[in-house]
Amino acid sequence: MHIGLIGGIGPAATVAYYTRLIEVFKNENIPLEVTIVHANISTLTQNSGSDRRHEQAQVFARHIQQLKGAGCDIATITALTGHFCFEETEQLSELPLVNAITLIDEFCLNSKIQTLGLLGSPPVLMTKLFGLLKTPNTVVPLDGLDDLGKTYMDVAMSGICSEANRQKFITVGYSMIQDQNAEAVLLAGTDLGLAFNGQSLDYKVIDALEIHVAGLAKLASG
Repeated sequence: MHIGLIGGIGPAATVAYYTRLIEVFKNENIPLEVTIVHANISTLTQNSGSDRRHEQAQVFARHIQQLKGAGCDIATITALTGHFCFEETEQLSELPLVNAITLIDEFCLNSKIQTLGLLGSPPVLMTKLFGLLKTPNTVVPLDGLDDLGKTYMDVAMSGICSEANRQKFITVGYSMIQDQNAEAVLLAGTDLGLAFNGQSLDYKVIDALEIHVAGLAKLASG
């Protein structure tokens, strides 16, 4: 199965997807065939912030045409923020479109997670992942959403997470566990791996990238 990734949103997240796909497919002895097309993170940020779903769907549809031309069998959007227009994109898509949020829902159902804390981009935080998760109740930090969203975008655009920003994300995640009874915190922004990877924490963290890649491997394995 030839997988098509809509990447570039952001750059560090795209590299993380590609690297993890290589690792997982190698470990499971699945041949990996993948093509990545570059989407503009600034365009996505502007459209998602203004809820311009149809405009962004048309952008994604053009990228999916490129992936189809490259011989891809399926396509997927690497950024969870990009899922704000998933339904509109799916209607225009010339390839089957894999929904990462559906995979997260299935994971929460199987793991019996009822309350899930969210960390991610400003639109993800403000809309609680666009209200698309059906299984768990979702919570976001009680205070400082604007500042947290700005911090996330700084990390996503630069591909660098300072130690101060790392501690900010970790502390905010812990507050949702303590104050809002979240059973786990979802890294609902792929770039958050820059902050959380390799950290030993006192609470459960779920990486959306890991769930997404595992779902793609399952599809590819038939």
